[in-house]
Amino acid sequence: MKSISRSLFLKKTAAFLFSTGLAFPLKKIFSKEGSDMLLRTIQKTGEKIPAIGLGTWQTMDISPDSSELNTLKEVWKEFLYQGGTVVDSSPMYGKSEDIVGVLASETAEEFKKKIFFATKVWTRGESAGKVQIEASFRKFKTDRIDLFQIHNLLDTQIHLKTLRSLREKGKIRYIGLTHYVSSAFSEMERIAKSEKIEFIQIPYSIVSREAEERILPFAESNGISVLINRPFEEGELFRRVRGKILPDYFREWDCESFGQAFLKFILSNSAVTCAIPATSKLAHLKDNIRAGQGKLPSGKDREEFRKRLLQVL
Repeated sequence: MKSISRSLFLKKTAAFLFSTGLAFPLKKIFSKEGSDMLLRTIQKTGEKIPAIGLGTWQTMDISPDSSELNTLKEVWKEFLYQGGTVVDSSPMYGKSEDIVGVLASETAEEFKKKIFFATKVWTRGESAGKVQIEASFRKFKTDRIDLFQIHNLLDTQIHLKTLRSLREKGKIRYIGLTHYVSSAFSEMERIAKSEKIEFIQIPYSIVSREAEERILPFAESNGISVLINRPFEEGELFRRVRGKILPDYFREWDCESFGQAFLKFILSNSAVTCAIPATSKLAHLKDNIRAGQGKLPSGKDREEFRKRLLQVL
């Protein structure tokens, strides 16, 4: 086989990436250092994933032929470029799974193979669950989904049987439970303990800290990885700080915005594996990603960080 120079190889690779719509700088692609985003370990396997992921609730519920798709493509490309991999969706989120599939299908293989696909089953009954699960594979345009979660604990025992069968076949890798209210934590803990669940997804923020009381310590001590939803309280945290200036204290922790401070507080809890803020805005995506970089408070510093952030709110 005729060899080619490294420069020619890079040029050919660049042409390929442009043809796929994901023409990232080659320096980033071939960097030995990779992304500087914080990585957290999936305790059951030792696999590492970035601490900032991408949620899809509302932000990706659009028509595939909508002009908004172009904006989402920019958000998606930047997310992958910055080292993001975890994307979380659900059939409950309208067309979000379809849009993830569109974006993933247009992604260069170099990046597509790194995507950590997460979604959910959200229906009653074994037959309906199997139909919905198969639809998720079809919408994502993939034959492998990394994490399948039972959404809001709906018909948990029925769906666990189906998901375990799929895991044995190699079609999924991890099984999880989700809920969006703290009143479900006790039931989630009971199921996770008896069924040896690998992931839970729960709400947690600077103002909603019920998870700290039991479920986060429980997850950490039992080797269960944790995804965090609603990190900004569906925008309420930003409404509270509108017009305010971020105190200089937070810059000591590499925070350039309130959004980064909100996320860094969450990530400073060692039980948290990955926060999944949803956004359709490129500037917000970049801001979220930076929360996964730089210093995080711990110990007494974390308590001081929390107090000062609450004072601003």
